[in-house]
Amino acid sequence: MESPPEKDWITLDLERVGDGLNLQTSRTSERLNQIDRVRANGIGDHVALPQLVVCGDQSAGKSSVLEGISGIPFPRQDGLCTRFATEIILRHSSTEQRATAMIIPHVSRTADEKARLSAFRQDIRDFTELPTIIEAAAKLMGIRGHATELVDAPAFAADVLRLELVGNTGLHLTIVDLPGLISVSENEEDVQLVQALVDSYLENARSIILAVVPASSDVDTQGILQRARHFDKGGHRTVGIITKPDLINVGTESRVARLANNLDSTKLKLGFFLVKNPSPADLMRGVTLPDRRKAELEFFSSGAWKEQNLDRSRVGIDNLRSFLQDLLDSHIESELPKVREDVRRLLNQTNDELFDLGMERSSPNQIRVYLTRVSNDFHNLVKAAVEGAYAGHDALFFRINNDDIHVRLRAAIHMENNDFAAYMRQHSEKRKVVAEDHLETAEVEDGQLLVTDGEMMSWIRTIYLETRGRELPGHHNYSLLTELFHTQSERWENISRRHVDAVVSLVSRFIQSALKYVVKDAKVRQSLTQSIRNTLDVNAREAYEELNRILGDEARHPITYNHYYTDNIQKARLDRSKKDLKVSMDDIIREDWNGKFHVSNSRDEINRLLSSLQDRVIVDMTERACMDARTDLVAYYKVAMKTFVDNVCRQVIERHILAKLPNVFDPVTVSAYTDDDLLRLAAESSQIRNQRVKALQLQVALEQSLRDLRL
Repeated sequence: MESPPEKDWITLDLERVGDGLNLQTSRTSERLNQIDRVRANGIGDHVALPQLVVCGDQSAGKSSVLEGISGIPFPRQDGLCTRFATEIILRHSSTEQRATAMIIPHVSRTADEKARLSAFRQDIRDFTELPTIIEAAAKLMGIRGHATELVDAPAFAADVLRLELVGNTGLHLTIVDLPGLISVSENEEDVQLVQALVDSYLENARSIILAVVPASSDVDTQGILQRARHFDKGGHRTVGIITKPDLINVGTESRVARLANNLDSTKLKLGFFLVKNPSPADLMRGVTLPDRRKAELEFFSSGAWKEQNLDRSRVGIDNLRSFLQDLLDSHIESELPKVREDVRRLLNQTNDELFDLGMERSSPNQIRVYLTRVSNDFHNLVKAAVEGAYAGHDALFFRINNDDIHVRLRAAIHMENNDFAAYMRQHSEKRKVVAEDHLETAEVEDGQLLVTDGEMMSWIRTIYLETRGRELPGHHNYSLLTELFHTQSERWENISRRHVDAVVSLVSRFIQSALKYVVKDAKVRQSLTQSIRNTLDVNAREAYEELNRILGDEARHPITYNHYYTDNIQKARLDRSKKDLKVSMDDIIREDWNGKFHVSNSRDEINRLLSSLQDRVIVDMTERACMDARTDLVAYYKVAMKTFVDNVCRQVIERHILAKLPNVFDPVTVSAYTDDDLLRLAAESSQIRNQRVKALQLQVALEQSLRDLRL
């Protein structure tokens, strides 16, 4: 059985599209070819490219103007080509001929909706298919009256129907037909949607605005002119097109002529053009472009129009095309450098995006390679920070912003340690001796007691009496110094723990900054942060355990072999002896020598002085023992405090926090990860994969576009 014959399709005649339009000089053709190649690279949705935009109020005659410019017979059935934007991309090719219709989803669509709309793609084999294709697109977009009868369905869509025509068109051009502006509607959202859609095209500085206004309406009521003026304040890209002069009342031709001659109160820097679109009868008859030109010429050369002194260079679709030719020429010439700059800027942004996304991470092997590279960068960065090497490869990271020095970890740790050491020197004692006249005004630290010199001696005397053993009078039990020191140093634990807390917090902030600098993928950074935090917690726990051991050492009996201890005791006792001697001498001079002291080098005078001194030596063995205990306490406290500070900084901070820091996440760590660990930590989502694919495609397109845009 023979297969049924294929349907005989009328060959798509693309030559009629460019027939006689003459919209290009040789230079314009060259520039349009560049724009065409860039658009063919697929970056038109990312970089604004020169295009013609036909816009106006509803029923202003936009479709007829569009057909007159492009040569494409747009359908005029009610409701078609008015509910969404239609882009017509004309590309000249002597070796290829095709016509394709596709939908470009709006960015507000969901992922599923984008996929469904993007799948719409139909070949056009004859222009008579346009109504069916437009109807199918409207139905897929969910426009009221096409896809559903639900009253809440939108009357307009922000999606775009793109008609791409490739063949012997003689043109390289993009023209956009926009829905007509509406001012009154039962659904206010429809009004806002159309205005937003039209505005999105008008605000593109590379769109030449063809503002269509009907002669039968008051130009002041045409919102398109006000909107065009808003976005084209300089008036360098707005052309007014007056349509339907055959529908005005007799006798009003002069009003329309004044507007056409740009003499009305509403003026445009680029002026107006007056055109006569084919009548419904002409359309029914299948009027051709030459027929349209002839009818237009006869209309404006007869009757009342002949007497209006019209600027003939501004009348008719042919003159409009010629004007657009020159306008396109200068417009494209001025915009191409900006297009190149935009493409270059977007390429830089895309390269940054790909850098942030990192390499592909689908399989465990890919993830291991990725994490090894990341961990190596992280290890080197942390190692440099711990060593205080702030120049070189990662100098940008170590730049200080807003006086926040935490990125320079070693410097920040030094500051914390210095503050800790200074605080220990000045405020670590449980009982701090202050002058009696400063007792009320002196600042007291948490858990500290401010005492006078007498109160200090009274406390030591009490402990001395409580710790008496079998020692002889004038001496003190070895346990006295132990109890005095333990009491005086009991604040060390809280002070040192606060210091370790501060360092742990500082390191945590540094690690967060380092990860943010090295790992660009937020999801991977979050996973690694949790893993690294677990290691940091272990290190911190060991640091606190080490601190406990050091505090435990201090809780035992005092012990030191530091010669500064004996040196300090000897110096203190010598100073006390000098002080006692001075007091006794002052008493002798005042009481025994009548305020005048002179001793000759004779035995009698020297014996007299010794006798006076002996009379004033009062031996209080308890007082002597307490004073010696205080001297021993001060000397030992100073030595022990310095040792404690160094031990905390070296054995706790350095050994357990800083020394281990570069290895919390390094290539050795990554090598120990199982496949499950790798997938859990850094497997990329489908969204990231799709983002990378799109970014790579865009990168290739942008690089090719830069080559295409070379002068």
